Amino acid sequence: MKPTSFDYIAPSTLGEAVALLADEEREAKVVAGGQSLIPMLNMRLARPELLVDITRIPELGGIHVDETGSLRIGAAVRQARAAADTAVRDGWPLLAAAVEHIGHPQIRNRGTVCGSLAHHDPAAELPAAALALDARFVITGPRGTRTVDAGDFFVATFSTAVEADELLTEVVFPPRPAGHGWSFEELTRRHGDFATVGVAVLLERDTGPDRPDTVRDARVVFSGAAPVPVRLPAAEAALVGSTAGEQALAAAAGAALAGLTPSDDIHATAEYRREGAAHLLVRACTTAWERCS
Repeated sequence: MKPTSFDYIAPSTLGEAVALLADEEREAKVVAGGQSLIPMLNMRLARPELLVDITRIPELGGIHVDETGSLRIGAAVRQARAAADTAVRDGWPLLAAAVEHIGHPQIRNRGTVCGSLAHHDPAAELPAAALALDARFVITGPRGTRTVDAGDFFVATFSTAVEADELLTEVVFPPRPAGHGWSFEELTRRHGDFATVGVAVLLERDTGPDRPDTVRDARVVFSGAAPVPVRLPAAEAALVGSTAGEQALAAAAGAALAGLTPSDDIHATAEYRREGAAHLLVRACTTAWERCS
């Protein structure tokens, strides 16, 4: 299959891009890396009349840590660049790990961080990592610029808070406490496949006099278990106050088995996904605790 005919424009300013997306005369789609959009065009699952290439807009190509200590990644930043960035690897290693689980190097060299987030495949790695890391999404459109928290950004399968005439311009990750432990694990049939289920875990160690060497805070988020990333407070509660030992891990795994409600599909049954999620959670929590310092 080949795509239907379309026009292509590569604006040099954000204002131009927004104006093109706001044009009601023709349907427009944003393209940066095209790793999700181009296959959809070829299969004619998407038939836009215009592609708006945002890679020539200078302000969308930045990645830096701002004065508040937050990491800011522009809409045109490639996944491979983000994963290799020293600031990302040092301050947000969970994000770097999630990126490195995406497909193959060829995909990461072209795909963008914001593109994967805006596309929002439920099996994708970055939405779960963004929710675990309390990311904020900067969205620009004809009505101005607004910021949406990760918990409100992912709406449904392939659907986010970005409207048709808007553009996700930046994703912002707040600073993480020094010495936090992290892990990103997923279950795949083959290397590079979309994950059957995945989990992002963040743990903070309490070194205070009252409860030394216990989990002070925990974040557990699953991908591939629902139409949107699933944060599991029951699993987090089982870990907080513990030393991430056998009893706490069993309780967290039990919370995953009880709290996740995935669907059956051609790739796996719901039960297989639940069991896989529980096993991944134990492995991820063990690794995250070992990384706490």
